[in-house]
Amino acid sequence: MSSAATRTTGQDHLWSVDDHLEDILATVRPLEPIELQLLDAQGCVLVEDVMVPVSLPPFDNSSMDGYAVRVADVAGASEEYPAVLAVVGDVAAGQAKPPYVGPGQAARIMTGAPLPPGAEAVVPVERTDGGLGEGPVSGMRARSAAPEAASGQVQVHRPAEARAHVRAKGSDVKAGDRALEAGTILGPPQIGLLAAIGRGTVRVRPRPRVVVLSTGSELVQPDEELGAGQIYDSNSFALCAAARDAGAIAYRVGAVADDAETLRATIEDQLIRADMLVTTGGVSVGAYDVVKEALSSVADEDEAGSGIDFRKLAMQPGKPQGFGTIGPDHTPLLALPGNPVSSYVSFELFVRPAIRTLMGLKDVHRPTTRATLKADKALTSPAGRRQFLRGTYAEGEVTPVGGVGSHLVAALAQADALIVVPEDDTSVEPGAEVEVVLLG
Repeated sequence: MSSAATRTTGQDHLWSVDDHLEDILATVRPLEPIELQLLDAQGCVLVEDVMVPVSLPPFDNSSMDGYAVRVADVAGASEEYPAVLAVVGDVAAGQAKPPYVGPGQAARIMTGAPLPPGAEAVVPVERTDGGLGEGPVSGMRARSAAPEAASGQVQVHRPAEARAHVRAKGSDVKAGDRALEAGTILGPPQIGLLAAIGRGTVRVRPRPRVVVLSTGSELVQPDEELGAGQIYDSNSFALCAAARDAGAIAYRVGAVADDAETLRATIEDQLIRADMLVTTGGVSVGAYDVVKEALSSVADEDEAGSGIDFRKLAMQPGKPQGFGTIGPDHTPLLALPGNPVSSYVSFELFVRPAIRTLMGLKDVHRPTTRATLKADKALTSPAGRRQFLRGTYAEGEVTPVGGVGSHLVAALAQADALIVVPEDDTSVEPGAEVEVVLLG
């Protein structure tokens, strides 16, 4: 990376896709770990293994509403010849001292309640006279008003095997087990597991804060009226959504006009809340390269290694690219082209892996596969360029959607894959096997 504020590579030099990505990933570093409350840690990546301090469940408990019994007392029980047991008490969830169940006895028990001492199994309430033909909860309640409840007896109509309807202590995880390993992304099930084993906080790498801004005096916000020569700003919305999909906390900045001073001030203001900046537009060779001009005054030339390189890549779409770090904290900045398809493809190839690297993930790339090209005619591609065409993938086949134009947003919305045509291939025939990047 050049130490100058900005640098534009030679007009004839083309960077490869792989070299540009390698430069980005060699520069971007995972964010420093912090301790967060569980709900604040959702979407973050664990930085250490989490061990189980106490078995889950921590005690033998009932998986049904019913009666805790001894196996021998209900052996041979049937509708015609039920086992009649004395009810010694109730066992509710959270009860600290359940009653002892001796020979010829039973304890009424609720789902999740600890198995009382002496008991060996649980008979569901539907298999007793306490069921009254109703569901578990309503049946148990109805049972308390029945004449048999007053006498303290229950009739059991089925035998029970040992440990029937009993959740064993440690049957989920045991004390000393590894609950979650470092590198795990914390989703709802993982958050639930952490809470279940008593963890209120966890050490993670925070979700990266990514600021997305688009440039162009022609851009108008959705819901506003279009004037002559104006278009709606779609890039900032698409890229902000893509950043969130990648795992980031994304902030969208409204479109900035083609004015270097305004853009410079906007970027400087956003640095305070950004772990990464993404711009779209203003990186091509032309009279209004405002991103290049603005970044030349934002980048800190006194900091070794800081600055933005503007490059041409051997790819289509997405030839013009910019990358570097700016500001006192060397915040990564990726400058993407302004055409919608170019911008989105560039995000998938370069920005998404950078975000996943900030998160501390090992696998930062979209999955790829090989597929059979399903098309009416051959695909053509310029020599020396790696082309990425939109497509739909299903059952080992990929079908192109839309044309090659980098402005075709509707076709992009239909695609769930990118068809990769290598630099050395200028034509791909229908039925050929191609590499596919899966976006879904």
